[in-house]
Amino acid sequence: MTDREYLAMEKSTIVRSSEASPLLPLVRAGHRALSAVAPAMAAKRAARLFTTPPTARRPAAEVGLLATARARPMRVGGRRIETWAWGAGPSVLLVHGWGGRGTQLGALVGPLVSRGFSVVAFDAPGHGASDPGTVTIPEITAAIREVAASRGPLAALVAHSVGGTAAVRALWEGLDAGAVVLVGPAADLVTPSLRFSETFGFSRAVRERMHRCIEERVGQSWAVFDAVELAPALTAPALVIHDRGDAEIPWQHGAAIAGAWRGAEMLMTEGLGHRRILRDPDVVAAAAAFVAARTAERGIAATVDAEPQARPLEILMAG
Repeated sequence: MTDREYLAMEKSTIVRSSEASPLLPLVRAGHRALSAVAPAMAAKRAARLFTTPPTARRPAAEVGLLATARARPMRVGGRRIETWAWGAGPSVLLVHGWGGRGTQLGALVGPLVSRGFSVVAFDAPGHGASDPGTVTIPEITAAIREVAASRGPLAALVAHSVGGTAAVRALWEGLDAGAVVLVGPAADLVTPSLRFSETFGFSRAVRERMHRCIEERVGQSWAVFDAVELAPALTAPALVIHDRGDAEIPWQHGAAIAGAWRGAEMLMTEGLGHRRILRDPDVVAAAAAFVAARTAERGIAATVDAEPQARPLEILMAG
C-alpha cells in the first residue's frame, strides 16, 4: 500500500481517540442527538468548536526561554499576535501546530543560535499569548507570511503538525525559505476534521455542513491545503521528520509529503510520538544540522559551530 493509498483509507476508517475525557461520552451523545434533530445548529456548533484552539498552560521551561527573547507584538488581520526572537544572523522561523505555542519548538533555539542564525517564534492567532478567539488555517497561513515578511528573507522554516500544513500553503503562495523542516506534518485538513467529528459525535452530514460553513467563511476550499498536491511545486530543500508511533498524525502523512516534494529527505523516529519528538536531542540536532548544511549550500551565510552536532538518526531520500 502506498502512502497516498493509506491516506485515502484513513479518511474512510477513522478510529476514535484513545485520549478521551470522562465527559466525552456525554458530549458525543449530545452531539449525536443534535445532529439528528437540528443538523444546521449542530454544524454551526461543530464549526465553532473546530476553529477554537485548545488552550494549555505554558511550562516553566518555555516561560524561562521567553525571558531571554526580544518580544515584539504584531497585528495580523486586525488581531494581535506575539512574536519573539533570539540571536543574530539569517532568520529561522518556527511554526507551531494547532493548539500549540511557538515555544513548543524552543529546543531548537539554542542549537540554531549557536550556528549563527536568529530564531523567530510566534503564537498564532487564537493561540498562546496572542489574541484569543476562533481561527482558521488561512488566517494562520497569513500570520506565517506576515511574521516572515517582518524578518526579511528566511534562511529556513521549521513547522510542526498542522502548522506544517499551513506552512506548505504559505510556501506555495510565494513565501521563500532557504530550507524547510516539517515535523509530524498533516498532509491535509480533511483527516483532522474526520477525527474531530468522530471524537465529538457529529454525524457525517453535519461534518460536511461544517466543511461548507468554514469554506464560506474563509472563501477557500479545504482542498487548497492539500500538502501532497502542493509539494511538487516547491523547490526549497526539505526534511520531513515523523515518528512511527505518532497517534495524532500517522507517519504516512509525512511520508506522502516527502514523496511528493522533489529531493526531500525523510527521517523516521521510534517512540517519540507527536510532541516529545520536538524535544528529542537527536531530532533537534538533525534538524539544526540540516538547516545549517542546506542554507550554506544556497549561499546563506551563518556561523557554523566548530564541532557541529552529529546526525545520529538515519535520513532517507524520499523525493
